[in-house]
Amino acid sequence: MTDLHFAETLGAPGAPLVLTFHGTGGDETQFHGLAQQLLPGAHVVSPRGQVSEGGMNRYFRRKAEGVYDMDDLARRRDDLAAFIQGLRKRLEPPRVIGLGYSNGANIAAAISFDRPELMTDLILMHPLIPWTPAPQPGLAGRRVLITAGRQDRICPADQTQALANWMTAQGAEVSLVWHAGGHEIQPEELRAVSDFLAPASGVDALSG
Repeated sequence: MTDLHFAETLGAPGAPLVLTFHGTGGDETQFHGLAQQLLPGAHVVSPRGQVSEGGMNRYFRRKAEGVYDMDDLARRRDDLAAFIQGLRKRLEPPRVIGLGYSNGANIAAAISFDRPELMTDLILMHPLIPWTPAPQPGLAGRRVLITAGRQDRICPADQTQALANWMTAQGAEVSLVWHAGGHEIQPEELRAVSDFLAPASGVDALSG
Protein backbone atom coordinates (compact mmCIF):
# COMPACT_ATOMS: atom_id res chain seq x y z
CA MET A 1 0.00 0.00 0.00
CA THR A 2 1.48 3.33 -1.05
CA ASP A 3 1.00 6.78 0.44
CA LEU A 4 -1.29 5.63 3.22
CA HIS A 5 -1.95 8.43 5.68
CA PHE A 6 -3.05 7.42 9.16
CA ALA A 7 -3.23 8.69 12.71
CA GLU A 8 -1.77 6.46 15.41
CA THR A 9 -1.95 6.71 19.18
CA LEU A 10 -0.23 3.89 21.03
CA GLY A 11 -1.54 2.49 24.29
CA ALA A 12 0.12 0.31 26.88
CA PRO A 13 1.47 -3.14 26.00
CA GLY A 14 -1.39 -5.63 26.02
CA ALA A 15 -4.01 -3.00 25.19
CA PRO A 16 -6.70 -3.62 22.56
CA LEU A 17 -6.39 -2.03 19.14
CA VAL A 18 -9.18 0.17 17.78
CA LEU A 19 -9.21 0.85 14.05
CA THR A 20 -11.41 3.75 12.94
CA PHE A 21 -12.69 4.23 9.41
CA HIS A 22 -14.20 7.60 8.43
CA GLY A 23 -17.20 8.34 6.25
CA THR A 24 -17.12 9.88 2.77
CA GLY A 25 -15.47 13.30 3.01
CA GLY A 26 -13.93 12.57 6.40
CA ASP A 27 -10.33 11.82 7.26
CA GLU A 28 -8.23 10.06 9.87
CA THR A 29 -9.25 12.56 12.55
CA GLN A 30 -13.02 11.98 12.30
CA PHE A 31 -13.26 9.20 14.91
CA HIS A 32 -9.71 8.98 16.24
CA GLY A 33 -10.32 11.16 19.29
CA LEU A 34 -13.70 9.55 19.92
CA ALA A 35 -12.10 6.10 20.06
CA GLN A 36 -9.56 7.40 22.58
CA GLN A 37 -12.37 8.77 24.73
CA LEU A 38 -14.49 5.63 24.51
CA LEU A 39 -11.65 3.20 25.21
CA PRO A 40 -8.91 5.02 27.17
CA GLY A 41 -5.50 3.40 27.01
CA ALA A 42 -6.19 1.50 23.80
CA HIS A 43 -4.04 1.60 20.70
CA VAL A 44 -5.97 3.67 18.14
CA VAL A 45 -5.08 3.66 14.44
CA SER A 46 -7.13 5.57 11.87
CA PRO A 47 -6.27 5.19 8.17
CA ARG A 48 -7.41 7.76 5.62
CA GLY A 49 -9.21 6.51 2.51
CA GLN A 50 -6.99 6.74 -0.58
CA VAL A 51 -9.72 7.43 -3.14
CA SER A 52 -10.84 10.99 -3.93
CA GLU A 53 -14.39 11.57 -5.12
CA GLY A 54 -14.78 15.23 -6.01
CA GLY A 55 -12.16 16.05 -3.39
CA MET A 56 -13.80 13.85 -0.73
CA ASN A 57 -11.86 10.98 0.80
CA ARG A 58 -13.26 7.48 0.36
CA TYR A 59 -11.95 3.97 0.87
CA PHE A 60 -13.05 2.67 -2.54
CA ARG A 61 -14.57 3.94 -5.75
CA ARG A 62 -18.24 3.86 -6.65
CA LYS A 63 -20.06 4.30 -9.92
CA ALA A 64 -23.14 5.94 -8.37
CA GLU A 65 -24.85 6.19 -4.98
CA GLY A 66 -25.05 2.60 -3.73
CA VAL A 67 -23.32 1.21 -6.85
CA TYR A 68 -19.79 0.13 -6.02
CA ASP A 69 -16.77 -0.49 -8.22
CA MET A 70 -16.34 -4.04 -6.93
CA ASP A 71 -12.89 -4.53 -8.48
CA ASP A 72 -11.60 -1.40 -6.77
CA LEU A 73 -13.31 -2.40 -3.54
CA ALA A 74 -11.49 -5.76 -3.60
CA ARG A 75 -8.11 -4.10 -4.19
CA ARG A 76 -8.58 -1.52 -1.43
CA ARG A 77 -9.93 -4.19 0.92
CA ASP A 78 -6.85 -6.34 0.39
CA ASP A 79 -4.50 -3.39 0.89
CA LEU A 80 -6.13 -2.45 4.20
CA ALA A 81 -6.19 -6.08 5.31
CA ALA A 82 -2.43 -6.26 4.80
CA PHE A 83 -2.04 -3.02 6.78
CA ILE A 84 -4.11 -4.44 9.65
CA GLN A 85 -2.14 -7.67 9.58
CA GLY A 86 1.04 -5.63 9.99
CA LEU A 87 -0.44 -3.78 12.96
CA ARG A 88 -1.44 -7.05 14.60
CA LYS A 89 2.07 -8.39 14.21
CA ARG A 90 3.66 -5.21 15.59
CA LEU A 91 1.29 -4.51 18.49
CA GLU A 92 0.06 -8.03 19.36
CA PRO A 93 -3.28 -6.76 20.68
CA PRO A 94 -5.62 -9.22 22.42
CA ARG A 95 -8.60 -7.70 20.62
CA VAL A 96 -8.92 -5.73 17.41
CA ILE A 97 -12.00 -3.54 17.15
CA GLY A 98 -13.05 -2.05 13.82
CA LEU A 99 -15.21 1.09 14.08
CA GLY A 100 -16.52 2.57 10.85
CA TYR A 101 -19.21 4.97 9.70
CA SER A 102 -20.93 4.86 6.30
CA ASN A 103 -18.16 4.29 3.71
CA GLY A 104 -15.85 3.37 6.58
CA ALA A 105 -18.36 0.81 7.86
CA ASN A 106 -18.56 -0.64 4.37
CA ILE A 107 -14.81 -1.20 4.04
CA ALA A 108 -14.62 -2.65 7.57
CA ALA A 109 -17.44 -5.04 6.72
CA ALA A 110 -15.83 -6.00 3.41
CA ILE A 111 -12.57 -6.83 5.19
CA SER A 112 -14.44 -9.00 7.68
CA PHE A 113 -16.21 -10.89 4.88
CA ASP A 114 -12.84 -11.90 3.43
CA ARG A 115 -10.49 -11.91 6.45
CA PRO A 116 -12.68 -12.47 9.53
CA GLU A 117 -9.67 -13.30 11.70
CA LEU A 118 -8.31 -9.75 11.52
CA MET A 119 -10.93 -8.05 13.72
CA THR A 120 -12.56 -9.59 16.78
CA ASP A 121 -15.22 -6.88 17.16
CA LEU A 122 -17.00 -4.73 14.56
CA ILE A 123 -18.91 -1.48 15.02
CA LEU A 124 -20.70 -0.70 11.75
CA MET A 125 -22.50 2.65 11.83
CA HIS A 126 -24.87 3.16 8.89
CA PRO A 127 -23.37 0.48 6.62
CA LEU A 128 -24.63 -0.21 3.10
CA ILE A 129 -23.76 -3.62 1.65
CA PRO A 130 -25.77 -3.85 -1.60
CA TRP A 131 -24.86 -7.47 -2.29
CA THR A 132 -25.16 -10.79 -0.46
CA PRO A 133 -21.68 -11.91 0.64
CA ALA A 134 -20.57 -15.51 0.33
CA PRO A 135 -20.95 -17.57 3.52
CA GLN A 136 -18.16 -16.87 6.02
CA PRO A 137 -17.99 -19.35 8.93
CA GLY A 138 -14.96 -17.47 10.27
CA LEU A 139 -17.34 -14.79 11.61
CA ALA A 140 -18.77 -17.21 14.17
CA GLY A 141 -18.37 -15.75 17.65
CA ARG A 142 -17.37 -12.31 16.42
CA ARG A 143 -19.10 -9.43 18.22
CA VAL A 144 -20.89 -7.05 15.83
CA LEU A 145 -22.76 -3.83 16.57
CA ILE A 146 -24.76 -2.28 13.73
CA THR A 147 -26.36 1.14 14.18
CA ALA A 148 -28.70 2.80 11.71
CA GLY A 149 -31.49 5.30 11.10
CA ARG A 150 -34.98 4.13 10.22
CA GLN A 151 -35.31 7.02 7.74
CA ASP A 152 -31.80 6.78 6.26
CA ARG A 153 -32.17 7.34 2.51
CA ILE A 154 -28.51 6.51 1.84
CA CYS A 155 -28.55 3.21 3.75
CA PRO A 156 -32.11 1.83 3.49
CA ALA A 157 -33.43 0.05 6.57
CA ASP A 158 -34.22 -3.18 4.72
CA GLN A 159 -30.61 -3.53 3.55
CA THR A 160 -29.33 -2.81 7.07
CA GLN A 161 -31.62 -5.54 8.41
CA ALA A 162 -30.45 -7.90 5.66
CA LEU A 163 -26.83 -7.36 6.71
CA ALA A 164 -27.68 -8.00 10.35
CA ASN A 165 -29.53 -11.18 9.37
CA TRP A 166 -26.61 -12.36 7.24
CA MET A 167 -24.11 -11.71 10.04
CA THR A 168 -26.30 -13.60 12.49
CA ALA A 169 -26.54 -16.52 10.07
CA GLN A 170 -22.73 -16.72 10.05
CA GLY A 171 -22.77 -17.19 13.83
CA ALA A 172 -21.73 -13.64 14.77
CA GLU A 173 -23.10 -12.11 17.99
CA VAL A 174 -25.04 -9.23 16.44
CA SER A 175 -26.62 -6.23 18.14
CA LEU A 176 -28.73 -3.92 15.94
CA VAL A 177 -29.56 -0.46 17.27
CA TRP A 178 -31.96 1.85 15.43
CA HIS A 179 -32.80 5.51 15.80
CA ALA A 180 -35.72 7.33 14.24
CA GLY A 181 -33.64 9.66 12.04
CA GLY A 182 -31.59 9.44 8.88
CA HIS A 183 -27.90 9.14 8.03
CA GLU A 184 -26.67 11.34 10.87
CA ILE A 185 -25.10 9.87 14.00
CA GLN A 186 -27.42 10.23 16.97
CA PRO A 187 -26.57 10.23 20.72
CA GLU A 188 -28.21 6.82 21.26
CA GLU A 189 -25.77 5.34 18.75
CA LEU A 190 -22.81 6.68 20.69
CA ARG A 191 -24.26 5.26 23.89
CA ALA A 192 -24.62 1.89 22.18
CA VAL A 193 -21.01 2.06 20.99
CA SER A 194 -19.82 2.93 24.49
CA ASP A 195 -21.75 0.00 25.97
CA PHE A 196 -20.43 -2.32 23.26
CA LEU A 197 -16.84 -1.31 24.00
CA ALA A 198 -17.15 -1.61 27.79
CA PRO A 199 -16.08 -5.30 27.97
CA ALA A 200 -12.89 -4.50 26.05
CA SER A 201 -11.82 -1.96 28.68
CA GLY A 202 -11.54 -4.44 31.53
CA VAL A 203 -8.74 -6.79 32.55
CA ASP A 204 -10.87 -9.87 31.96
CA ALA A 205 -11.57 -8.83 28.37
CA LEU A 206 -7.91 -8.13 27.70
CA SER A 207 -6.90 -11.56 28.86
CA GLY A 208 -9.50 -13.38 26.77
